[in-house]
Amino acid sequence: MSDDVLKRYRKSIDNIDAALVCLLAERFKVTQAVGAYKAQTGLPAADPGREEAQIARLRALALDAELDPEFSEKFLRFIIDEVIRHHRAAKGA
Repeated sequence: MSDDVLKRYRKSIDNIDAALVCLLAERFKVTQAVGAYKAQTGLPAADPGREEAQIARLRALALDAELDPEFSEKFLRFIIDEVIRHHRAAKGA
């Protein structure tokens, strides 16, 4: 690949991807703590009201950032489903 412009774009994409992975790792550390807390206190693994509020908030943020809100909702739903799976596992369900 000899195109310097494309190389710079791809380097930026690689940096952003690295930041996303680090942010997701940090997010999952916190949600694992939430799952442990829920398991200790007998709270349900899922919180549909919280999920709805988070999706609405992320859709609004996506619109402000000129990102497709449908994509942002799918992305958050994927994360939420994985978090709930972890919470259920922490609870032993």
